[in-house]
Amino acid sequence: MIAETVCSAVSAAGLGIAAITAYRKRFLAAARITAYSLVPIGLVMTGVVEWLADTAFSPTAWAGFGVLGLAWALFATTRVVERRRGGTRKERRAARTAGRPEAVAPAASAPSLGQGGQGSRSASRPAAASRGEDDFSDIEAILKKHGI
Repeated sequence: MIAETVCSAVSAAGLGIAAITAYRKRFLAAARITAYSLVPIGLVMTGVVEWLADTAFSPTAWAGFGVLGLAWALFATTRVVERRRGGTRKERRAARTAGRPEAVAPAASAPSLGQGGQGSRSASRPAAASRGEDDFSDIEAILKKHGI
């Protein structure tokens, strides 16, 4: 009952300010102030204020808000963990099974320290070309561009 009285007083004060603003020939601002001042009385008339007052003093309602907050926190946490792992369980499993046959390149086991830099590059190019793998040609072009 007190909330309804306060909302009515706020609306009446807002309408008074809107009338003064309209008297000063600022009609756009007066219309905006009128709109804002009608909101509290509209909330009282629809019953929202009474519902909020009942909710504010209800321990069950506050427990419900706590449960909703916990649910939101769990959703957010699982989403962050899922993004860090790289997708859903099905996506990770598909990535693992697709990546197994070509996990290690055939020439990766050969040591590159003793062959002397540029000689190892020229030796590895014909081997890749003979296998017909030009999947890495764009990567090689980028590396050449940067002098690597």
